[in-house]
Amino acid sequence: MTTTANISKKKITEKTSEKKENIIEKLSPGISDTVISELSSEINNMLSFAIYNGITVNTEVNALIQNSNVDDLINAHNLLCKNVAPATPKSIGYTRKLNKSGNGNSIFREFPLLRNLVVLAIVFLITYIATGMSAEVNNDSLDKGMMNNSGIPLLLNIAYLSSIAGLGVLFFLLKEVSISLKKGTLIPENAIGYLSQIILGIISGLIMSEIIAFYTTDPKQINLFNKSILALIGGFSSDTIFSILQGIINKIKNIFTT
Repeated sequence: MTTTANISKKKITEKTSEKKENIIEKLSPGISDTVISELSSEINNMLSFAIYNGITVNTEVNALIQNSNVDDLINAHNLLCKNVAPATPKSIGYTRKLNKSGNGNSIFREFPLLRNLVVLAIVFLITYIATGMSAEVNNDSLDKGMMNNSGIPLLLNIAYLSSIAGLGVLFFLLKEVSISLKKGTLIPENAIGYLSQIILGIISGLIMSEIIAFYTTDPKQINLFNKSILALIGGFSSDTIFSILQGIINKIKNIFTT
């Protein structure tokens, strides 16, 4: 009984000492081993990305990596970040993960962002064709605008213009995604940004086609072609429209604040 009690006390003492050591390690200053491991992994990923894409790498990196000193690793990391820019360690790691998880599968399955954008483009295209075939969508109906239209014709006209604006913004985003994939600058957070940009593009297209076009000198000149073009431009250049409106608001604020 005494021997068993001594063994159990010894185990409790060992566990207590291990917990104390772990607490001391957590509280001790300096860079943890996890951060150093991530640093080394990102350096290797950036080197692999640079070599694979034919990017010139600063030769000082080799000597810094060989020393395995924390300061040297950080300097090597900084040099490689400049070499692979505009790509970042995060975007390179994400692209590498996509390539590894693919294993010959369809890109639409392994890359949901591209799949969702293509599906949305098809939805907007079908909406554009369906509303364009309707007899309620014509020059006269669009000339009336939102103020002088109502019911089903108004709904179809808004859907028509929104689909054109959606096609405009998706035309821009799909091109941007393809460029990001080539440059290795794509990150997971782009999905959220693209979703908000699609919504902004539709709103921008409606603003351009319905609100801005409403204040022309001759309303009879606002026809199907003009409003469609304005909706397309508004969707494609939603960031520009937002910047213009933001600049106007800032100027108005400066007038009242001064």
